[in-house]
Amino acid sequence: MWPRSSFLPPDLTSFVFCLPVFCLPRSRTGLFRATRYSDGSPGDPALRTLHSALILKTFQDLGISEALVQGLEELGITKPTAIQQQTIPHVLAHRGDLIAQAQTGTGKTAAFGLPMLERIIPHAAKAKAGQIDGLIVAPTRELAKQIGKQLFKFTKHVPDKIFVETITGGDDMDLQISRLRRPTHIVVGTPGRLMDLIQREALNLSKVRYLVLDEADEMLSLGFKKELEQFFQLTAKSRKNTWLFSATIPEGIQELIEGYMEPEAHRITIDKAHVVNRDITHRYIICDRTEKLDRISEFLEDRTEDRGVIFCRTIAGSINLAKELGTRNFSVGVLHGDLSQLERDKVMRAFKKERLQYLVTTDVSARGIDVVGLAFVIHHQLPEQTEYYTHRSGRTGRAGRKGMSLAFIEPKEKSAITRLENELGVEFSERK
Repeated sequence: MWPRSSFLPPDLTSFVFCLPVFCLPRSRTGLFRATRYSDGSPGDPALRTLHSALILKTFQDLGISEALVQGLEELGITKPTAIQQQTIPHVLAHRGDLIAQAQTGTGKTAAFGLPMLERIIPHAAKAKAGQIDGLIVAPTRELAKQIGKQLFKFTKHVPDKIFVETITGGDDMDLQISRLRRPTHIVVGTPGRLMDLIQREALNLSKVRYLVLDEADEMLSLGFKKELEQFFQLTAKSRKNTWLFSATIPEGIQELIEGYMEPEAHRITIDKAHVVNRDITHRYIICDRTEKLDRISEFLEDRTEDRGVIFCRTIAGSINLAKELGTRNFSVGVLHGDLSQLERDKVMRAFKKERLQYLVTTDVSARGIDVVGLAFVIHHQLPEQTEYYTHRSGRTGRAGRKGMSLAFIEPKEKSAITRLENELGVEFSERK
């Protein structure tokens, strides 16, 4: 058996393979330099085939330390996703900036979180108050809190404690200020609250070495371009790396890249076919709009022991559907953008503690929902954007469990199912 180290590339952009003569035709023996396709595999067809067989399969292969791997395994995370396989080795081996174009649900938190932790852990014991190593900026409170919780769980077995503070709107600002006076390695936050604390001189970014912008295009669409520019400016002197993750690269994001990131920043693109969790089955039911409530009710009555999330396109639609299901004695709550933060927290707490069996919500409000054990996701209407379908479906089938994504569509929407199949590389089956 050949030693693994003979084949592992030092990075995923360009690498050298040394192959025995019996592996390839004479013209391809010896030492080869292979450039990559967009999925990270070599340009030479024979090397491309070999690369597929030898592609990094475990987090240890990617360079993640045993203590972090132990934390991942306890979360049921054992096999790196495509974005993790391409991002982690490169970031650990290089000090440059990174631009990763990937949809929601690809495993981005571990892709940027694990390398950041690997950089910080060796110096964790030397942390001082007011000297933050890493700043992670996310568009919504729910997503920021999810990232913070994941980082905390990743570091469960790390010898020197890593302190992560999550800073978002809707929480007690005085308490946040008090916590920031303690040694803090990583701050995860939303743009608005982060700027509030900066303006109060309660948050100092002058020592930040690693800056992550997660779902940058979403932050841009929410009107936070000015805040993002300020994060770049406030960390300019100390920042060693910027890692930008975005589903799309609109003009505003390109302006940030050109204005604040290295011209030679490494770029990774994960195509949509690598996004969807293969533990999820995809089904659809064809019915008229007037039949949807009855058909959804029938489905829920057949699965009385299961819990799930039901997605609507609009706030009004989510409110109406939750009300109608409630009148049919289903245990259901609703989450949408018109709720106060206190009301949102109350609903999510009830759902996580299983006092509610079903949650009706909208796409933006559901960002960051991380509830283990959801058996299904229902699409009252299909989303307009493919990445939203990925995000919705990703609420089920988590931590190695199986799940179902069920869309209720009208006859004229059958073409939308075909489009999702083609773009995501999944197969839908009709449920009668």
